[in-house]
Amino acid sequence: MSENPDNSSKETPASSVDTGSSPVPIELKLSPADRVKFIEQAITDHQSPLIGYATSILHDLDLARDVVQDTFIRLCEQEIEKISGNVKSWLFTVCRNRSLDVLRKEKRSQPLEEIRWQKVAGPGLQPDEKAQQDERLNQVLGYLEHLTDRQREIIILKFQQGLSYHEIHRITGLTTGNIGFIIHTGLKRLREIIPDDLRS
Repeated sequence: MSENPDNSSKETPASSVDTGSSPVPIELKLSPADRVKFIEQAITDHQSPLIGYATSILHDLDLARDVVQDTFIRLCEQEIEKISGNVKSWLFTVCRNRSLDVLRKEKRSQPLEEIRWQKVAGPGLQPDEKAQQDERLNQVLGYLEHLTDRQREIIILKFQQGLSYHEIHRITGLTTGNIGFIIHTGLKRLREIIPDDLRS
């Protein structure tokens, strides 16, 4: 998987692909129109989760949006054929790296409770059900402030963004054993501090 955001894109005729899990054959090249469709779908599928993830690192919604915008700009510069099968983990990797770069430069943070978390409602949820879900989610996310930065990041990637251990490994460079340990210790800490009515 290419993770170099500075690669030049190549545009030659081909058939369309989606942002699913099937990689594009190396000999298959996308037409300009197919590249546009691919990138538009990637934005639709991943923009909101990426903003939430970047916000969890930066503690600043505006900075997070800038980072996500830059992440998609870098996607536009990529050879899509090389990353189409792993676009989600590629996006989160680039987003994480850019967020950490910004964090080092800005050296700024704000309390977690001030963050406007974004969460896409599950299919079939009624407005009142979504409101209840969002309220519970915000309450639980508030308790993540009591975890270490690493525990908070891994738990968000696993349970809020739904990434697999392998995808988290690609993003963070941690081994699956380390990921499992971090999740175990983080969840153990959360169980100690989260009220019973929020655990279900």
